[in-house]
Amino acid sequence: MKLEGIRVLDLSLFLPGPHLTMMMADHGADVIKVEPPQGEPVREVGLKQNGHSVWFRNTHRGKRCIVLNLKQPAAREVLHRLVATADVFIEAFRPGVAERLGIGPATLRAINPRLVYCSISAFGQTGPLATKPAHDLAVQAEAGLLSVNLGPDDRPAMPGVPASDMAASLMALSGILMALLRRERTGQGDVLDIAMYDSLLAWTPNVMGPPFAQDRAPVAKDERSWGGSAFYGLYATACGGHLTLGGGEHKFVESLLHALGRPDLIALALQAPGPGHEPVRAFLRERFATRSLAEWAAVLAPLDIAWAPVRTLHEAVNSPHAAARGMRVEQPAGQPHLGLPIKFGDEPGRVDPHLDALGESTDSVLAQAGYSAEQIAALRSGGALG
Repeated sequence: MKLEGIRVLDLSLFLPGPHLTMMMADHGADVIKVEPPQGEPVREVGLKQNGHSVWFRNTHRGKRCIVLNLKQPAAREVLHRLVATADVFIEAFRPGVAERLGIGPATLRAINPRLVYCSISAFGQTGPLATKPAHDLAVQAEAGLLSVNLGPDDRPAMPGVPASDMAASLMALSGILMALLRRERTGQGDVLDIAMYDSLLAWTPNVMGPPFAQDRAPVAKDERSWGGSAFYGLYATACGGHLTLGGGEHKFVESLLHALGRPDLIALALQAPGPGHEPVRAFLRERFATRSLAEWAAVLAPLDIAWAPVRTLHEAVNSPHAAARGMRVEQPAGQPHLGLPIKFGDEPGRVDPHLDALGESTDSVLAQAGYSAEQIAALRSGGALG
């Protein structure tokens, strides 16, 4: 697999860091998850199945889990020894905490100059918000995305996806792989400062027209990506379901409006998004409300248009397409995992369903690092291993 031979030390918790290191493990990296004595919080968050939370299972498969109490100097010495043979180090403390613990980038890169050190935080290591505590929702609010994530009452609504968490996960993965690639030429690692805030803002080039070109906040309902186009929006059907039209190209507009007997609306549907689309939206709202979602599926399937039914998560993860793409994997049977989104033709990744218990690999990892059984026992009795 692509990342065989790469060793990762992951001190991060919750979602961005654990998700990216799981993707590395899926493709062959040796990921050592360093947990505090109380454990990774998501071990206990949400629904459980076969003794593990579903969240934990889908972010920690295939990792070796050890416990270090980094408040103890002896535990920090252990971590320093592990760093000597690591390729990647990931932490997600608030800025300044890693340095206070003696595991900041300068300290660890002095031990191992080839180390790629990645810090993931809400707002980055610098700037006026750097030390502000936040999870995904607050980051989405600060980044302006909640202001356009509106409910039917035109007020900000709870987002359906932890976008800043996942954007940071993917940005961190990209940066780590760049740094590893560059290291092949220079022999030197690097330091990455990944902010959830930065990562989310970087996902908005398609909607930055009003802020950049007109120096104003967008009016969500008038913008192409948020409902300003009649052919890029949500419509209710007679059964209480919903469907989406997801593309306003000429051919899609003409195909549907001819099929619905309203070619006179084509010109309106092809103009710039905004209030001028309302007659088309009104017609589509009225027409789609006359039949059930299943009936509309039969009507729309033969047409050349971009549309989709609004499925539940349960429907989506159990769909034939998810199965065909390997995005639901049951290993062992009855313990489903989300599949691998990165699919290589050669050396494909694989799901390793093993989940370490808290501290399960502590002794074996330390023994591999050169500690004797007596030394490990002394560390444990002294509280360094939780």
